Amino acid sequence: MGLYELLMIAIGLAMDAFAVAITKGLSMRKLNYKNALMTGAFFGGFQALMPLLGYILGTRFSSAITSIDHWVAFVLLSLIGINMIRESRDEECEVDSDFGLKRMLVLSVATSIDALAVGITFAFLQVDIIPAVSIIGITTFIISFLGVKIGSVFGCRFKSKAELTGGIILIVMGAKILAEHLGVL
Repeated sequence: MGLYELLMIAIGLAMDAFAVAITKGLSMRKLNYKNALMTGAFFGGFQALMPLLGYILGTRFSSAITSIDHWVAFVLLSLIGINMIRESRDEECEVDSDFGLKRMLVLSVATSIDALAVGITFAFLQVDIIPAVSIIGITTFIISFLGVKIGSVFGCRFKSKAELTGGIILIVMGAKILAEHLGVL
């Protein structure tokens, strides 16, 4: 998997965090850089940690399903993408002004669960995990920081578009992986 594909997956995964970061920014009259940096660090850190955990789990049983790994990758990425698209249709936008440790941990785990499945996919595809999780973490950090800033300025207008975009990217990447393994690309 090349840098471009990793970056696209990182952007797709970061869209949930971006949507939540926007809602965090809504609670600010003026951008608070400390809270924006903290949000980026929590979301970016967990988005990097979860695929690493998924990769470790995936390497345990990847040899048993090597012949269908491309199908597993396609199905996992597609399901995550479909779920994100479904969530993008929810017009609800709640303001969340709690930046406490407990709340940030819950949000970080919630926005990074899909990254666990991607990590399992990385194990099947034998992706070099350290650069992959670094790209995912840094990308999510930047996008989450920007999400807080955008939320503080523009509000919820971008939340559903971000989730829709992320879902489409993950489905396309899953289809690309499947097409490459089937010899279509």
